[in-house]
Amino acid sequence: MSLSSPIKPKLSFWQIWNMSFGFFGIQFGFALQNANTSRIFETLGADTSSLALFWLAAPITGLLIQPIIGFYSDRTWHPVWGRRRPFFAAGALLASLALCFMPNSSTLWMAVGMLWIMDASINISMEPFRAFVGDMLPPSQRTTGFAMQSFFIGIGAIIASFLPSIFTSVFNISNVPPHVGEISDSVKYSFYVGALMLFSTVMWTVFTTKEYPPAAGDEQKLKNREKRKIEDEEKSKSRFNKLSLQLIIIGSLLSLMVYFFTLEKELFVLGFGVIAFGLVFLLASNYISQGRSYLGFVHIAKDFITMPKTMVQLASVQFFSWFALFAMWIYTNSAVTSHIFLTTDPTSQAYNDGADLVSLLFGIYNGIAALAALMLPILAKYTSRRITHLIALTCGGIGLISFYFISDPFWLWFSMVGIGIAWASILSVPYAMLSGSLPPEKMGYYMGVFNFFIVIPQIIAGTILGFLLTHLFNGQSILILVTGGISMIIAGLLCLRVADKEEIEINRI
Repeated sequence: MSLSSPIKPKLSFWQIWNMSFGFFGIQFGFALQNANTSRIFETLGADTSSLALFWLAAPITGLLIQPIIGFYSDRTWHPVWGRRRPFFAAGALLASLALCFMPNSSTLWMAVGMLWIMDASINISMEPFRAFVGDMLPPSQRTTGFAMQSFFIGIGAIIASFLPSIFTSVFNISNVPPHVGEISDSVKYSFYVGALMLFSTVMWTVFTTKEYPPAAGDEQKLKNREKRKIEDEEKSKSRFNKLSLQLIIIGSLLSLMVYFFTLEKELFVLGFGVIAFGLVFLLASNYISQGRSYLGFVHIAKDFITMPKTMVQLASVQFFSWFALFAMWIYTNSAVTSHIFLTTDPTSQAYNDGADLVSLLFGIYNGIAALAALMLPILAKYTSRRITHLIALTCGGIGLISFYFISDPFWLWFSMVGIGIAWASILSVPYAMLSGSLPPEKMGYYMGVFNFFIVIPQIIAGTILGFLLTHLFNGQSILILVTGGISMIIAGLLCLRVADKEEIEINRI
Protein backbone atom coordinates (compact mmCIF):
# COMPACT_ATOMS: atom_id res chain seq x y z
CA MET A 1 0.00 0.00 0.00
CA SER A 2 1.31 3.45 -0.85
CA LEU A 3 1.91 5.91 1.94
CA SER A 4 0.03 8.49 -0.07
CA SER A 5 -3.02 6.26 -0.53
CA PRO A 6 -6.15 7.91 0.93
CA ILE A 7 -7.43 4.53 2.14
CA LYS A 8 -5.69 2.81 5.04
CA PRO A 9 -7.00 -0.18 6.99
CA LYS A 10 -8.03 0.24 10.59
CA LEU A 11 -5.43 -1.06 13.02
CA SER A 12 -6.13 -3.12 16.11
CA PHE A 13 -5.75 -1.79 19.64
CA TRP A 14 -2.42 -3.61 20.09
CA GLN A 15 -1.05 -2.38 16.78
CA ILE A 16 -1.76 1.20 17.85
CA TRP A 17 -0.26 0.36 21.25
CA ASN A 18 2.99 -0.92 19.72
CA MET A 19 3.41 2.00 17.32
CA SER A 20 2.92 4.46 20.20
CA PHE A 21 4.91 2.69 22.92
CA GLY A 22 8.15 4.50 22.06
CA PHE A 23 6.58 7.72 23.29
CA PHE A 24 6.66 6.23 26.79
CA GLY A 25 10.46 6.39 26.78
CA ILE A 26 10.68 9.68 24.90
CA GLN A 27 8.50 11.38 27.48
CA PHE A 28 10.44 9.64 30.25
CA GLY A 29 13.46 11.60 29.05
CA PHE A 30 11.54 14.84 28.54
CA ALA A 31 9.96 14.63 31.99
CA LEU A 32 13.33 14.24 33.67
CA GLN A 33 14.56 17.20 31.66
CA ASN A 34 11.55 19.40 32.42
CA ALA A 35 11.37 18.64 36.14
CA ASN A 36 15.09 18.70 36.94
CA THR A 37 16.90 21.01 34.51
CA SER A 38 16.21 24.22 36.46
CA ARG A 39 17.21 22.38 39.63
CA ILE A 40 20.50 21.31 38.00
CA PHE A 41 21.14 24.82 36.70
CA GLU A 42 20.48 26.44 40.09
CA THR A 43 22.64 23.84 41.85
CA LEU A 44 25.49 24.72 39.47
CA GLY A 45 25.13 28.41 40.28
CA ALA A 46 22.55 29.81 37.86
CA ASP A 47 20.64 32.92 38.91
CA THR A 48 16.84 32.55 38.87
CA SER A 49 16.39 35.49 36.47
CA SER A 50 18.70 33.76 33.97
CA LEU A 51 16.95 30.39 33.95
CA ALA A 52 14.76 31.20 30.95
CA LEU A 53 17.81 32.22 28.91
CA PHE A 54 19.64 28.96 29.68
CA TRP A 55 16.55 26.99 28.66
CA LEU A 56 16.75 28.51 25.16
CA ALA A 57 19.13 25.72 24.15
CA ALA A 58 16.19 23.32 23.93
CA PRO A 59 13.78 25.30 21.71
CA ILE A 60 16.46 26.54 19.34
CA THR A 61 17.56 22.96 18.85
CA GLY A 62 14.00 21.86 18.11
CA LEU A 63 13.53 24.74 15.69
CA LEU A 64 16.48 23.53 13.64
CA ILE A 65 16.12 19.78 13.98
CA GLN A 66 12.43 18.95 13.59
CA PRO A 67 11.65 20.36 10.11
CA ILE A 68 14.91 18.97 8.74
CA ILE A 69 14.25 15.50 10.16
CA GLY A 70 10.65 15.67 8.94
CA PHE A 71 11.71 16.74 5.45
CA TYR A 72 14.23 13.94 5.04
CA SER A 73 12.10 11.28 6.70
CA ASP A 74 9.45 12.03 4.05
CA ARG A 75 12.11 11.18 1.47
CA THR A 76 13.50 8.09 3.17
CA TRP A 77 12.74 4.47 2.48
CA HIS A 78 14.72 1.41 3.52
CA PRO A 79 13.39 -2.11 2.80
CA VAL A 80 14.19 -3.23 6.38
CA TRP A 81 14.05 -0.07 8.51
CA GLY A 82 11.26 1.74 6.68
CA ARG A 83 10.68 5.49 6.56
CA ARG A 84 10.43 6.86 10.10
CA ARG A 85 12.01 4.07 12.15
CA PRO A 86 15.67 4.83 11.23
CA PHE A 87 15.21 8.22 12.88
CA PHE A 88 13.52 6.67 15.92
CA ALA A 89 16.52 4.41 16.51
CA ALA A 90 19.28 6.97 15.91
CA GLY A 91 17.65 9.59 18.13
CA ALA A 92 17.03 7.09 20.92
CA LEU A 93 20.67 6.03 21.04
CA LEU A 94 21.98 9.61 21.15
CA ALA A 95 19.37 10.79 23.67
CA SER A 96 20.13 7.89 26.03
CA LEU A 97 23.83 8.79 26.06
CA ALA A 98 22.99 12.46 26.71
CA LEU A 99 20.76 11.51 29.65
CA CYS A 100 23.72 9.72 31.24
CA PHE A 101 26.04 12.71 30.83
CA MET A 102 23.62 15.53 31.82
CA PRO A 103 23.58 15.02 35.64
CA ASN A 104 27.35 14.60 35.66
CA SER A 105 27.96 18.12 34.39
CA SER A 106 30.55 19.83 36.57
CA THR A 107 29.89 23.39 35.42
CA LEU A 108 26.88 25.42 34.34
CA TRP A 109 28.02 25.80 30.74
CA MET A 110 28.46 22.03 30.47
CA ALA A 111 24.90 21.49 31.70
CA VAL A 112 23.53 23.99 29.16
CA GLY A 113 25.51 22.26 26.41
CA MET A 114 24.23 18.84 27.42
CA LEU A 115 20.66 20.18 27.43
CA TRP A 116 21.25 21.27 23.82
CA ILE A 117 22.56 17.84 22.80
CA MET A 118 19.89 15.94 24.74
CA ASP A 119 17.05 17.98 23.29
CA ALA A 120 18.39 17.62 19.74
CA SER A 121 18.61 13.85 20.15
CA ILE A 122 15.12 13.50 21.62
CA ASN A 123 13.75 15.62 18.77
CA ILE A 124 15.30 13.30 16.19
CA SER A 125 13.21 10.46 17.64
CA MET A 126 10.10 12.41 18.54
CA GLU A 127 9.35 14.33 15.33
CA PRO A 128 8.77 11.28 13.09
CA PHE A 129 6.44 9.79 15.73
CA ARG A 130 3.89 12.53 14.99
CA ALA A 131 4.02 11.82 11.25
CA PHE A 132 3.85 8.09 12.03
CA VAL A 133 0.19 8.40 13.08
CA GLY A 134 -0.71 10.15 9.84
CA ASP A 135 1.21 7.52 7.86
CA MET A 136 -0.33 4.47 9.49
CA LEU A 137 -3.88 5.33 10.57
CA PRO A 138 -7.06 6.26 8.65
CA PRO A 139 -8.72 9.59 9.56
CA SER A 140 -11.27 7.94 11.85
CA GLN A 141 -8.51 6.54 14.10
CA ARG A 142 -6.15 9.52 14.22
CA THR A 143 -7.65 11.08 17.34
CA THR A 144 -7.28 7.68 19.00
CA GLY A 145 -3.70 7.36 17.74
CA PHE A 146 -2.62 10.72 19.11
CA ALA A 147 -4.55 10.05 22.33
CA MET A 148 -2.61 6.78 22.72
CA GLN A 149 0.62 8.78 22.39
CA SER A 150 -0.70 11.13 25.08
CA PHE A 151 -1.46 8.15 27.31
CA PHE A 152 2.12 6.88 27.07
CA ILE A 153 3.46 10.39 27.50
CA GLY A 154 1.50 10.68 30.74
CA ILE A 155 2.53 7.28 32.08
CA GLY A 156 6.19 7.80 31.18
CA ALA A 157 6.27 11.26 32.67
CA ILE A 158 4.62 10.35 35.96
CA ILE A 159 7.10 7.55 36.62
CA ALA A 160 10.05 9.71 35.61
CA SER A 161 8.89 12.64 37.71
CA PHE A 162 8.52 10.46 40.80
CA LEU A 163 11.94 8.83 40.41
CA PRO A 164 14.05 11.29 42.47
CA SER A 165 11.60 10.98 45.37
CA ILE A 166 11.44 7.20 45.00
CA PHE A 167 15.20 6.92 45.22
CA THR A 168 15.17 9.13 48.32
CA SER A 169 12.19 7.67 50.22
CA VAL A 170 12.49 4.00 49.24
CA PHE A 171 16.22 3.52 48.72
CA ASN A 172 17.40 6.21 51.15
CA ILE A 173 19.50 7.93 48.48
CA SER A 174 20.20 11.56 49.33
CA ASN A 175 18.35 14.33 47.49
CA VAL A 176 20.86 16.92 48.72
CA PRO A 177 24.08 17.55 46.74
CA PRO A 178 27.11 15.99 48.52
CA HIS A 179 29.18 19.08 47.75
CA VAL A 180 28.52 22.58 46.44
CA GLY A 181 28.32 22.49 42.64
CA GLU A 182 27.43 18.78 42.44
CA ILE A 183 24.12 17.14 41.52
CA SER A 184 22.36 14.95 44.09
CA ASP A 185 22.60 11.18 43.68
CA SER A 186 18.81 10.81 43.48
CA VAL A 187 18.76 12.96 40.34
CA LYS A 188 21.74 11.14 38.81
CA TYR A 189 20.23 7.69 39.23
CA SER A 190 16.92 8.94 37.83
CA PHE A 191 18.63 10.07 34.65
CA TYR A 192 20.39 6.70 34.28
CA VAL A 193 17.08 4.85 34.52
CA GLY A 194 15.61 7.32 32.04
CA ALA A 195 18.32 6.52 29.51
CA LEU A 196 17.53 2.81 29.71
CA MET A 197 13.78 3.34 29.41
CA LEU A 198 14.04 5.73 26.46
CA PHE A 199 16.23 3.41 24.40
CA SER A 200 14.36 0.17 25.15
CA THR A 201 10.83 1.48 24.51
CA VAL A 202 11.69 3.26 21.28
CA MET A 203 13.37 0.13 19.98
CA TRP A 204 10.22 -1.84 20.91
CA THR A 205 8.28 0.31 18.44
CA VAL A 206 11.05 -0.03 15.85
CA PHE A 207 10.96 -3.82 15.95
CA THR A 208 7.21 -4.43 16.39
CA THR A 209 5.78 -2.04 13.79
CA LYS A 210 6.09 -2.32 10.03
CA GLU A 211 5.50 0.67 7.79
CA TYR A 212 3.61 0.66 4.53
CA PRO A 213 6.07 0.40 1.61
CA PRO A 214 5.89 2.83 -1.31
CA ALA A 215 3.72 1.76 -4.23
CA ALA A 216 5.39 0.39 -7.34
CA GLY A 217 7.69 3.04 -8.76
CA ASP A 218 7.34 5.41 -5.80
CA GLU A 219 10.61 4.30 -4.22
CA GLN A 220 12.55 5.72 -7.15
CA LYS A 221 10.48 8.89 -6.94
CA LEU A 222 11.54 9.25 -3.30
CA LYS A 223 15.18 9.09 -4.36
CA ASN A 224 14.71 11.63 -7.16
CA ARG A 225 12.48 14.07 -5.32
CA GLU A 226 15.39 16.16 -4.04
CA LYS A 227 16.41 16.97 -7.63
CA ARG A 228 13.01 18.37 -8.58
CA LYS A 229 12.83 22.15 -8.90
CA ILE A 230 10.03 24.07 -7.22
CA GLU A 231 7.16 25.43 -9.27
CA ASP A 232 6.63 29.18 -9.77
CA GLU A 233 10.25 30.04 -9.13
CA GLU A 234 9.90 33.77 -9.79
CA LYS A 235 6.78 34.11 -7.65
CA SER A 236 8.46 32.26 -4.79
CA LYS A 237 11.61 34.34 -5.15
CA SER A 238 9.58 37.56 -4.93
CA ARG A 239 7.77 36.33 -1.79
CA PHE A 240 11.07 35.25 -0.22
CA ASN A 241 12.63 38.68 -0.84
CA LYS A 242 9.63 40.55 0.55
CA LEU A 243 9.38 38.40 3.66
CA SER A 244 13.14 38.54 4.20
CA LEU A 245 13.16 42.36 4.11
CA GLN A 246 10.24 42.58 6.56
CA LEU A 247 11.83 40.18 9.04
CA ILE A 248 15.27 41.81 8.90
CA ILE A 249 13.75 45.26 9.51
CA ILE A 250 11.63 44.01 12.43
CA GLY A 251 14.56 42.14 13.97
CA SER A 252 16.87 45.14 13.59
CA LEU A 253 14.34 47.47 15.25
CA LEU A 254 13.92 45.05 18.16
CA SER A 255 17.69 44.80 18.62
CA LEU A 256 18.16 48.57 18.46
CA MET A 257 15.39 49.04 21.04
CA VAL A 258 17.13 46.64 23.41
CA TYR A 259 20.44 48.45 22.89
CA PHE A 260 19.27 52.06 23.27
CA PHE A 261 16.93 51.38 26.19
CA THR A 262 19.57 49.15 27.87
CA LEU A 263 17.11 46.32 28.34
CA GLU A 264 18.09 42.80 29.40
CA LYS A 265 20.63 41.25 27.04
CA GLU A 266 18.43 38.17 26.72
CA LEU A 267 16.09 40.24 24.54
CA PHE A 268 18.81 40.41 21.88
CA VAL A 269 18.09 36.74 21.23
CA LEU A 270 14.60 37.63 20.02
CA GLY A 271 15.83 40.36 17.68
CA PHE A 272 18.70 38.31 16.28
CA GLY A 273 16.38 35.33 15.85
CA VAL A 274 13.98 37.33 13.67
CA ILE A 275 16.92 38.59 11.59
CA ALA A 276 18.23 35.03 11.19
CA PHE A 277 14.81 33.89 9.98
CA GLY A 278 14.85 36.69 7.41
CA LEU A 279 18.29 35.62 6.21
CA VAL A 280 16.97 32.09 5.66
CA PHE A 281 14.47 33.38 3.09
CA LEU A 282 17.11 35.63 1.54
CA LEU A 283 19.38 32.62 1.08
CA ALA A 284 16.52 30.62 -0.45
CA SER A 285 15.92 33.45 -2.91
CA ASN A 286 19.60 33.46 -3.80
CA TYR A 287 19.53 29.73 -4.52
CA ILE A 288 16.62 30.25 -6.93
CA SER A 289 18.65 32.94 -8.71
CA GLN A 290 21.45 30.40 -9.10
CA GLY A 291 19.08 27.87 -10.65
CA ARG A 292 19.27 25.61 -7.60
CA SER A 293 15.65 25.61 -6.52
CA TYR A 294 15.79 21.81 -6.37
CA LEU A 295 17.70 22.07 -3.07
CA GLY A 296 15.91 20.80 0.01
CA PHE A 297 16.57 24.16 1.70
CA VAL A 298 14.44 25.95 -0.94
CA HIS A 299 11.65 23.36 -0.73
CA ILE A 300 11.59 23.79 3.06
CA ALA A 301 11.30 27.58 2.72
CA LYS A 302 8.55 27.39 0.06
CA ASP A 303 6.47 24.84 1.92
CA PHE A 304 6.68 27.02 5.04
CA ILE A 305 5.03 30.03 3.36
CA THR A 306 2.37 27.85 1.69
CA MET A 307 1.30 25.87 4.76
CA PRO A 308 -2.38 24.80 4.93
CA LYS A 309 -4.96 27.22 6.36
CA THR A 310 -5.85 24.92 9.27
CA MET A 311 -2.19 24.83 10.27
CA VAL A 312 -2.02 28.64 10.27
CA GLN A 313 -5.12 28.83 12.49
CA LEU A 314 -3.71 26.26 14.90
CA ALA A 315 -0.46 28.22 15.12
CA SER A 316 -1.95 30.85 17.46
CA VAL A 317 -3.55 28.14 19.61
CA GLN A 318 -0.21 26.39 19.93
CA PHE A 319 1.63 29.63 20.65
CA PHE A 320 -0.41 30.58 23.72
CA SER A 321 -0.67 26.97 24.93
CA TRP A 322 3.07 26.34 24.86
CA PHE A 323 3.96 29.78 26.20
CA ALA A 324 1.96 28.80 29.28
CA LEU A 325 3.65 25.39 29.51
CA PHE A 326 7.16 26.81 29.25
CA ALA A 327 6.38 29.40 31.91
CA MET A 328 5.28 26.52 34.14
CA TRP A 329 8.27 24.27 33.40
CA ILE A 330 10.82 27.02 33.90
CA TYR A 331 9.40 28.75 36.97
CA THR A 332 7.34 26.22 38.94
CA ASN A 333 10.42 25.15 40.91
CA SER A 334 11.34 28.68 41.97
CA ALA A 335 7.68 29.68 42.44
CA VAL A 336 6.90 26.79 44.79
CA THR A 337 10.15 27.00 46.78
CA SER A 338 9.92 30.78 47.24
CA HIS A 339 6.15 31.35 47.48
CA ILE A 340 5.18 28.28 49.52
CA PHE A 341 8.40 26.90 51.09
CA LEU A 342 9.73 30.44 51.63
CA THR A 343 13.34 29.79 50.62
CA THR A 344 15.64 30.56 47.68
CA ASP A 345 18.70 28.70 48.99
CA PRO A 346 19.32 25.61 46.79
CA THR A 347 21.53 24.02 49.47
CA SER A 348 18.80 24.11 52.14
CA GLN A 349 16.61 21.15 53.08
CA ALA A 350 13.46 23.24 52.60
CA TYR A 351 14.44 24.13 49.03
CA ASN A 352 15.17 20.51 48.10
CA ASP A 353 11.95 19.34 49.73
CA GLY A 354 10.10 21.90 47.63
CA ALA A 355 12.00 20.82 44.50
CA ASP A 356 11.09 17.20 45.21
CA LEU A 357 7.44 18.22 45.55
CA VAL A 358 7.61 19.94 42.15
CA SER A 359 8.90 16.72 40.65
CA LEU A 360 5.97 14.87 42.24
CA LEU A 361 3.50 17.49 41.02
CA PHE A 362 4.82 17.13 37.50
CA GLY A 363 4.31 13.42 37.84
CA ILE A 364 0.73 13.93 39.00
CA TYR A 365 -0.29 16.13 36.10
CA ASN A 366 1.20 13.61 33.70
CA GLY A 367 -0.71 10.82 35.43
CA ILE A 368 -3.92 12.81 35.10
CA ALA A 369 -3.03 13.37 31.44
CA ALA A 370 -2.70 9.62 30.89
CA LEU A 371 -6.24 9.09 32.21
CA ALA A 372 -7.67 12.13 30.42
CA ALA A 373 -6.16 10.95 27.13
CA LEU A 374 -8.46 7.94 27.22
CA MET A 375 -11.52 10.16 27.63
CA LEU A 376 -10.70 12.84 25.05
CA PRO A 377 -11.79 10.82 21.99
CA ILE A 378 -15.14 10.15 23.69
CA LEU A 379 -15.67 13.83 24.54
CA ALA A 380 -14.63 14.86 21.02
CA LYS A 381 -17.12 12.40 19.54
CA TYR A 382 -20.06 13.94 21.43
CA THR A 383 -18.97 17.58 21.07
CA SER A 384 -16.12 18.40 18.67
CA ARG A 385 -12.36 18.48 18.78
CA ARG A 386 -12.44 22.28 19.06
CA ILE A 387 -14.81 22.30 22.05
CA THR A 388 -12.84 19.49 23.68
CA HIS A 389 -9.63 21.50 23.40
CA LEU A 390 -11.33 24.66 24.72
CA ILE A 391 -12.59 22.84 27.82
CA ALA A 392 -9.22 21.21 28.49
CA LEU A 393 -7.20 24.41 28.10
CA THR A 394 -9.58 26.33 30.38
CA CYS A 395 -9.06 23.67 33.06
CA GLY A 396 -5.29 24.08 32.68
CA GLY A 397 -5.43 27.85 32.87
CA ILE A 398 -7.44 27.76 36.10
CA GLY A 399 -5.00 25.23 37.52
CA LEU A 400 -1.99 27.47 36.88
CA ILE A 401 -3.67 30.60 38.24
CA SER A 402 -4.67 28.75 41.43
CA PHE A 403 -0.99 28.43 42.47
CA TYR A 404 -1.07 32.09 43.51
CA PHE A 405 -3.82 31.51 46.07
CA ILE A 406 -2.30 28.42 47.71
CA SER A 407 -0.15 28.46 50.85
CA ASP A 408 -0.55 24.83 51.92
CA PRO A 409 1.40 22.51 49.56
CA PHE A 410 -1.34 19.87 49.88
CA TRP A 411 -3.74 21.87 47.69
CA LEU A 412 -1.25 21.99 44.81
CA TRP A 413 -2.28 18.44 43.96
CA PHE A 414 -5.70 19.72 42.94
CA SER A 415 -4.17 22.42 40.75
CA MET A 416 -2.36 19.75 38.78
CA VAL A 417 -5.64 18.02 37.83
CA GLY A 418 -6.60 20.89 35.54
CA ILE A 419 -3.07 21.12 34.15
CA GLY A 420 -3.06 17.38 33.43
CA ILE A 421 -6.31 17.60 31.46
CA ALA A 422 -4.89 20.46 29.40
CA TRP A 423 -1.62 18.60 28.83
CA ALA A 424 -3.42 15.52 27.48
CA SER A 425 -5.35 17.65 25.02
CA ILE A 426 -2.34 19.71 23.92
CA LEU A 427 -0.48 16.53 23.03
CA SER A 428 -3.26 15.03 20.94
CA VAL A 429 -6.14 17.20 19.75
CA PRO A 430 -4.18 19.82 17.73
CA TYR A 431 -2.27 17.05 15.94
CA ALA A 432 -5.49 15.20 15.16
CA MET A 433 -6.96 18.39 13.67
CA LEU A 434 -3.76 19.11 11.76
CA SER A 435 -3.07 15.71 10.23
CA GLY A 436 -6.21 15.75 8.11
CA SER A 437 -5.21 19.01 6.44
CA LEU A 438 -1.71 17.90 5.40
CA PRO A 439 -0.63 16.37 2.08
CA PRO A 440 0.52 12.80 2.88
CA GLU A 441 3.80 13.16 1.00
CA LYS A 442 4.75 16.12 3.24
CA MET A 443 3.38 14.79 6.53
CA GLY A 444 6.78 14.57 8.23
CA TYR A 445 7.92 18.01 7.13
CA TYR A 446 4.76 19.82 8.18
CA MET A 447 4.67 18.01 11.52
CA GLY A 448 8.22 19.32 11.98
CA VAL A 449 7.22 22.85 10.98
CA PHE A 450 4.29 22.63 13.40
CA ASN A 451 6.96 22.39 16.05
CA PHE A 452 7.85 26.01 15.21
CA PHE A 453 4.70 27.04 17.04
CA ILE A 454 5.96 25.18 20.08
CA VAL A 455 9.51 26.47 19.81
CA ILE A 456 8.80 30.13 18.99
CA PRO A 457 6.75 30.69 22.18
CA GLN A 458 9.52 29.03 24.17
CA ILE A 459 12.11 31.35 22.63
CA ILE A 460 9.89 34.32 23.39
CA ALA A 461 9.30 32.99 26.91
CA GLY A 462 13.04 32.57 27.34
CA THR A 463 13.71 36.14 26.28
CA ILE A 464 10.90 38.07 27.98
CA LEU A 465 9.99 36.14 31.13
CA GLY A 466 13.23 37.09 32.86
CA PHE A 467 12.54 40.72 31.91
CA LEU A 468 8.98 40.51 33.25
CA LEU A 469 10.17 38.82 36.43
CA THR A 470 12.66 41.61 37.16
CA HIS A 471 10.84 44.73 35.99
CA LEU A 472 7.15 43.94 36.28
CA PHE A 473 6.75 41.19 38.88
CA ASN A 474 9.42 42.36 41.34
CA GLY A 475 11.13 38.96 41.38
CA GLN A 476 7.93 37.06 42.27
CA SER A 477 8.09 34.02 40.01
CA ILE A 478 4.61 32.95 41.16
CA LEU A 479 3.22 35.73 38.93
CA ILE A 480 4.82 34.06 35.92
CA LEU A 481 2.56 31.06 36.55
CA VAL A 482 -0.49 33.34 36.69
CA THR A 483 0.56 34.82 33.34
CA GLY A 484 0.83 31.30 31.97
CA GLY A 485 -2.69 30.48 33.15
CA ILE A 486 -4.15 33.51 31.37
CA SER A 487 -2.24 32.55 28.22
CA MET A 488 -3.69 29.03 28.28
CA ILE A 489 -7.26 30.30 28.52
CA ILE A 490 -6.63 32.60 25.55
CA ALA A 491 -5.40 29.57 23.58
CA GLY A 492 -8.66 27.75 24.30
CA LEU A 493 -10.75 30.63 22.99
CA LEU A 494 -8.66 30.86 19.83
CA CYS A 495 -9.33 27.18 19.15
CA LEU A 496 -12.94 28.03 18.27
CA ARG A 497 -11.84 29.67 15.01
CA VAL A 498 -9.99 26.61 13.68
CA ALA A 499 -11.53 24.99 10.58
CA ASP A 500 -11.39 21.26 11.32
CA LYS A 501 -12.38 20.04 7.84
CA GLU A 502 -11.52 16.38 8.41
CA GLU A 503 -13.87 16.17 11.39
CA ILE A 504 -16.67 17.58 9.26
CA GLU A 505 -16.05 14.92 6.62
CA ILE A 506 -15.97 12.12 9.21
CA ASN A 507 -19.28 13.26 10.70
CA ARG A 508 -20.88 13.17 7.24
CA ILE A 509 -20.00 9.50 6.79
